[in-house]
Amino acid sequence: MTGGDRISTRIGDWLEGEGDKTLGGLIETFGGKSFAVLFVFLLGVPALPLPTGGATHVFEIIAMLLALQLIAGRQEVWLPARWRRLEMGGPRQRRFVGGLVKLIGTLERFTQPRLRRLFGHRLSNAGFGLCVLLLSLGAFVAPPFSGLDTLPALGVVLVSLAVLLEDFAIVVAGLALGTGGVVLEYALGRAAFSGLSSLL
Repeated sequence: MTGGDRISTRIGDWLEGEGDKTLGGLIETFGGKSFAVLFVFLLGVPALPLPTGGATHVFEIIAMLLALQLIAGRQEVWLPARWRRLEMGGPRQRRFVGGLVKLIGTLERFTQPRLRRLFGHRLSNAGFGLCVLLLSLGAFVAPPFSGLDTLPALGVVLVSLAVLLEDFAIVVAGLALGTGGVVLEYALGRAAFSGLSSLL
């Protein structure tokens, strides 16, 4: 992958260049890769190791709606016009996107295409959508202020980056991390329920 073809370079060029800095502009820039790019942006915030108090639920809901589009076989992202006009070029958004660019750039230095023939097909796209749907749901149902949404959200980010970089090894790592987060949620939730039941 040459410097000009790197995903991190393309995102950085989009952010720093002229033109539309809205969500719609991002979709137009990345075309067929828009689903994966949007999942990285949407789940990037809940993937941070900080309690969000449920403030990121709207991002997880949008991610689940997009995942359903992938499962249904859509080739292009559909978003309501109001969402497409969402500004992505403000100071706060620029700091966040800048952090994502650094993360993606680091991965690009240590990854290489693995089993790339598995990417970009109708069935693999549907599988990608199903993984995002389930892990996003796992992040969504995490108790507020618990921080338990971090691992499922990070799993979505890694799987989406794997699709962008066409590296199946990162898919495996993302699924393992995200699934582990969901299992942890279940185990802690069951333990908490049992503890409360014993007190009643």
